[in-house]
Amino acid sequence: MKMQGNNFCVILAGGRGKRLWPSSRMDCPKQFIDFFGTGRTQLQTTYDRYAAFMLKNNIYIGTSQEYVRLIREQLPELPEDHLLVEPINRNTAPTVAWAGRHIHNKCDNARIIITPSDLHVVDDAAFQQNVLKGLDFVAERDLMLTMGIRPTRPEPGYGYIQAGEPTMAEGINKVRSFTEKPEREFARIFMESGEFFWNTGMFLCNVNYMRRWFLEMFKDMPYRLAYLPQGYTPEEEQEYVQKYYPSYPNISMDKIALELSDNVYVMQCDFGWADLGTWHSIYECMQRTENDNVVIDSEVILDECQNNIIKLPKGHIGVFNGLDGYIVAEEGDVLLICKKSDSSALIRKYVNEVGIRYGEQYT
Repeated sequence: MKMQGNNFCVILAGGRGKRLWPSSRMDCPKQFIDFFGTGRTQLQTTYDRYAAFMLKNNIYIGTSQEYVRLIREQLPELPEDHLLVEPINRNTAPTVAWAGRHIHNKCDNARIIITPSDLHVVDDAAFQQNVLKGLDFVAERDLMLTMGIRPTRPEPGYGYIQAGEPTMAEGINKVRSFTEKPEREFARIFMESGEFFWNTGMFLCNVNYMRRWFLEMFKDMPYRLAYLPQGYTPEEEQEYVQKYYPSYPNISMDKIALELSDNVYVMQCDFGWADLGTWHSIYECMQRTENDNVVIDSEVILDECQNNIIKLPKGHIGVFNGLDGYIVAEEGDVLLICKKSDSSALIRKYVNEVGIRYGEQYT
């Protein structure tokens, strides 16, 4: 495959992954874990997926200072100036704003895809086709494009994008509305309406419009990253960002694009997708045993057990009897056992309680 030199990718890898605690911990979140025993972490798998059809020199990673060591260990081939390290945690939108300007200084006709680091993709060939179609669409159009997947179940842990008026391109519509993590009954209504798509967290845009778009979205504050000079060394650029980055608001790309912008479009994609952000979503997307248990890279004996998801460390053996509808997850010095249904809020509560009672080293 001939790779286009103006296709770029920014992988966002600074998240904490608290909803997959205790397997995902503050010092080593889910994107840096070989969660399924494949031999590659989620970050490495995402990098590999894009490197299959993009130039490696066009792949960038945005992250937090505390995860630089992990990224260097897992992706030693990544060039020094392709790791964009935020000096203070400000969620994903400011990182994307910086990445867009950084890439613009290298290629003024770039087309960029922004992507989470922990996507589960079923069909890599279809994924490539969808991404390349999206990049072609945004190349000559001044808009933000997101990639949507038609819901297969009423999942309350995902965001739902409502498609509005169609465009000239098949399968691409203007976004009418966005609802983040609705109640299960609303999620069911959205799914059955046929008008909604799951939010994958991927955004595509041409680099010139991206700069203008962020200028507009951050118009009430000095937008210094837009004026990042060309020709800076990595050290000079980091010093410049260190000075201006902390003044940015703590805001995600999902919110700024899907809730605050009126120039965003959604493309229906068919590559098969899951957000590996919660135990419940992993349970829903993974292959199950005949009793509807999901066992992730673990050695277990199950007797009269059903509807559970289990992940144990290597070298540990679990024996379970009569368990129905539970999460059992052990990592290091923490064991979690809790009901599976809509567990995200509970796990966040437990993480906070454990941190307060026993110390942050357990979270």
